[in-house]
Amino acid sequence: MSSFILAVAQFAVTTDPPENLKNSLKLIEMGAHRGADLVVLPESSMYSDPLKQRPGQRHTEPLDGTFVSAIRQAAKDHHVHVIAGMTEKVAGELPFNTLVYVNPEGDLAGVYRKVHLYDAFGYRESDDVRAAQPEALVFDVGGVKVGAATCYDVRFPEMSRFLVDHGADIIVLPTAWVTGPLKEFHWETLIKARAIENTIYFAGSGQSGPARIGGSVIVDPMGVTIASAGESGTGVAIATITTDRIAQVRQTNPSLANRRFSVIPLSQN
Repeated sequence: MSSFILAVAQFAVTTDPPENLKNSLKLIEMGAHRGADLVVLPESSMYSDPLKQRPGQRHTEPLDGTFVSAIRQAAKDHHVHVIAGMTEKVAGELPFNTLVYVNPEGDLAGVYRKVHLYDAFGYRESDDVRAAQPEALVFDVGGVKVGAATCYDVRFPEMSRFLVDHGADIIVLPTAWVTGPLKEFHWETLIKARAIENTIYFAGSGQSGPARIGGSVIVDPMGVTIASAGESGTGVAIATITTDRIAQVRQTNPSLANRRFSVIPLSQN
């Protein structure tokens, strides 16, 4: 059996980058002190404008900027893996909505740039950032393969299957899930569906606050919620991820073995 301890973190991200960084570092420390091997921070942990206080403005940084450098140092100090969301500056072009993966040695060991932009529910994310081509970010924590995606990606089942095809045993999903009619229902339903149909663990780390639902959660391969941080506030939810549980579920529900379709990104057709 391979296993690790996962912490999904949530907090109310604002338009104050230094304060957001302070909260991010505090949550990494909190997760590490609770025994986590991997701490997952929300989408856009570096900067977010949930109340649209500064329309048309967005704080961006390169991958060697203040935010990522501090996350790298915190991962090294606490010897944990970290996933964190930020807006990646690209010279002369719209930025990317980016996840950075930092290993316990403090290395920037992987990057995922959001593929599906949130042009839905009356919002156009593509006005502010640009979509990336599909590339799978999958990394190892304690012998368990972790895949990463971002927020709106969960509404596209092929994205999760794409990561599973690249070996993921669990998908972590940093989000800034917007409040609204039935949005909490969608959040819970989609996460459980992605876990059940792929017989994997699925974990969402959400921004909290007045315009975000929070709801950070870890779901097992049968769709059972095994940890939750609640609907609001700052904190972490902790659970143990084991390959034994995945194998057990796949004996009962061999849906991956019974599949008849493959997933090929449109850019590769």
